[in-house]
Amino acid sequence: MKKEFDKFPKNFLWGGALAANQCEGGYKEGGKGLTTVDLCPAGVNRRKVMEGKIDVLKPLEDEYYPSHEAIDFYHRYKEDIALFAEMGFKCLRVSIAWSRIFPNGDEETPNEEGLKFYDSMFDEMIKHGIEPIVTICHFDTPIGIIEKFGGWKNRKFIDFYLNYCKAIFTRYKNKVKYWMTFNEINMILHLPFMGAGVRFEDGENELQIKYQSAHHELIASALATKLAHEIIPGSMIGCMLAAGEFYPYSCNPEDVILAKEKDRENLFFIDVQSRGEYPGYAKRFLRENGIEIVFGEDDEEILKNNTVDFIGFSYYSSRCASSDPEILKGQTAGNVFKTVRNPNLKVSEWGWQIDPLGLRITCNSLYDRYQKPLFIVENGLGANDIIEADGSINDDYRIEYLREHIKAMKEAIIDGVDLIGYTPWGCIDIVSASTGEMKKRYGFIYVDKDNEGNGTLERRKKKSFYWYKEVINSNGENL
Repeated sequence: MKKEFDKFPKNFLWGGALAANQCEGGYKEGGKGLTTVDLCPAGVNRRKVMEGKIDVLKPLEDEYYPSHEAIDFYHRYKEDIALFAEMGFKCLRVSIAWSRIFPNGDEETPNEEGLKFYDSMFDEMIKHGIEPIVTICHFDTPIGIIEKFGGWKNRKFIDFYLNYCKAIFTRYKNKVKYWMTFNEINMILHLPFMGAGVRFEDGENELQIKYQSAHHELIASALATKLAHEIIPGSMIGCMLAAGEFYPYSCNPEDVILAKEKDRENLFFIDVQSRGEYPGYAKRFLRENGIEIVFGEDDEEILKNNTVDFIGFSYYSSRCASSDPEILKGQTAGNVFKTVRNPNLKVSEWGWQIDPLGLRITCNSLYDRYQKPLFIVENGLGANDIIEADGSINDDYRIEYLREHIKAMKEAIIDGVDLIGYTPWGCIDIVSASTGEMKKRYGFIYVDKDNEGNGTLERRKKKSFYWYKEVINSNGENL
């Protein structure tokens, strides 16, 4: 049968994406233990906690923690999955809260109540014909093992993680085919506590600790890939990158090489997970910065023999790099870290640049580099939605953003990119990871809750709900 190169594949996985720590709530229910995100408050201290600059191992009385209730998906998942099914979702990206399965992280046997919750959630998805796409660790490392062992800088975490993986692979092997080992693994360099439970003592070499912790996660990811292939024949195991091409601000060669170096800082992780070895540029960086990674005896072989099956990535915007100190003064916000403002692009209310063509560029760069299937597992527009007098929510700005990015995806497919799925971020309004806000909304479904935690949690369909339903129904033809 002749392949149609100008259309989305017939088996394309249209859906949406969520994370347990941003939607579930129920942070002490069902035997669940504390995780890193449970300690990230809303407000001015959030970023400092995520970076490991404020050392906390339990919630503080004078802070508000939006993840503790979130949008109460823990109790309302059936209602929400039914809404996703109404849109026609082919898949749903979710994460498992590690501390629901192992509350402290180092137990020998898993928490049955936690396992049953995800059994029920997956059963509900499958009942509606929705394929689960599961992130194993999405910024929610158990506090119990962080307190005892110091986070991912301790190699013992590999064993704790693999024990967790073995439990969920064994339990859900007949329900889940697609897995990703770590969410946005490169965020360990920017948000080390939230990303990997890493805290710093005065005088420690933070860069050394970040890269040693990253090495442990990379070994854990490779061994989890091996374990999944053994326990679940035919499973697809992916990595996950916070992506977005760096453009040189000008044709000055200094800007060009800087943009390449910025790209490589992020791609390093995926190079190792997809190619199975540390690239030469990474070895040079480590050498020139006095960083000595401690390798286990079999680490090189482990990485080489257990590469991922697909590349999952988030894309919200492109980035820009400049070597000019004056240009560097003009920075704008982005996914966790700031970037030089590109004068050719518009920005969202939160300062994130809007660049649909950048998605096509990023898809081509990643596919050219790895020659493995790509899965866009996050993409979307955070905006402050308004409920009209008649109860409607006319989020045409979101529709426009997603429409242009889907067009770019189609162009990438025509370019020859093997793209297997698309799960827009926060398909129902959830707590923002970067700011802890609720008013920064991404969803097709509005949730009645404000930044202070007030609201009924009522679900309400936005205009984009009906638009995306037609996109899926037409397999991306009717935009």
